[in-house]
Amino acid sequence: MLKIGVLGAGHLGKIHLRLLQQSEKYELVGFYDENLENGAKIAAEFGYKQFETIAKLIHAVDVIDIVTPTLSHYKCAKVSIKSGKHVFIEKPISTTVEEAEEIISLAKEYNIKGQVGHVERFNPAFIATKNMIENPMFIETHRLAEFNPRGTDVPVVLDLMIHDIDAILSVVKSKVKNINASGVSVISETPDIANARIEFENGCVANLTASRISMKNMRKSRFFQKDAYISVDFLEKKCEVVKMKDAPEVPGDFDIILQNAEGVKKQIYFSNPDVEQNNAILDELESFADAINNNTTPVVTLEQATEALRVAYQIINCFKK
Repeated sequence: MLKIGVLGAGHLGKIHLRLLQQSEKYELVGFYDENLENGAKIAAEFGYKQFETIAKLIHAVDVIDIVTPTLSHYKCAKVSIKSGKHVFIEKPISTTVEEAEEIISLAKEYNIKGQVGHVERFNPAFIATKNMIENPMFIETHRLAEFNPRGTDVPVVLDLMIHDIDAILSVVKSKVKNINASGVSVISETPDIANARIEFENGCVANLTASRISMKNMRKSRFFQKDAYISVDFLEKKCEVVKMKDAPEVPGDFDIILQNAEGVKKQIYFSNPDVEQNNAILDELESFADAINNNTTPVVTLEQATEALRVAYQIINCFKK
């Protein structure tokens, strides 16, 4: 079991602490929170060991789980890596692309592993369909959330849309060619609603919408490719696959047949792949333990998270234009 310590005991930090306590792959050593009073309450309530300084916690563990506000990710990652500790960093990897690139080079220099918490990669509905998403040419995503003051310190692109950016980059095997986007501030100082159109060199187009001032929550993505349409509901953890194949000579009574203008007939059939329920946060943390123990590549690498951040900032820069 790897010894792990958590930096940051806010809303998400408390979830990480609870799950790491249950994990069979980690030994939770303790946590550090810069609000020592808040930390003392959590330590008293749940029995986790509170450390007085970051340095003491880092010294006591093999792995550091960074769940602090994004502004401090770089600082926390830097001191952890220089101490030779593997780092799990909550998304986004850091505040700027330059910081993220320095985290990558430090990780190489000190020969440590890093993974970033893009948790939707571990969503069971996405896992159930990912192997079927082969060469998507049009993608549409909607990520809508009810207003919550927590998270409004960053634009909605870094708060919500970055989940879909990362998921899209993981399935489109091509470089980004062009981005157009617009964003509107309604309640916050930064955009609360954003729409982006990402064009890839291979011709794929992705249309992303994110809002944090919606009346209801929604997290849906749709992938269109030759002879198939794949729908993933990240919130309800459901998925649907609609495929087409050449129609049989003699269709059955219940077969759905489409005929195009050229007279080509296709049969449509639906499937709902089995979705194995899981705890995505626990799975991502434990997958990192496996990557360390087996010396394999983490599921969400520092480089992939940096690329998602780079695209996010290209979108944000479109707003300024």
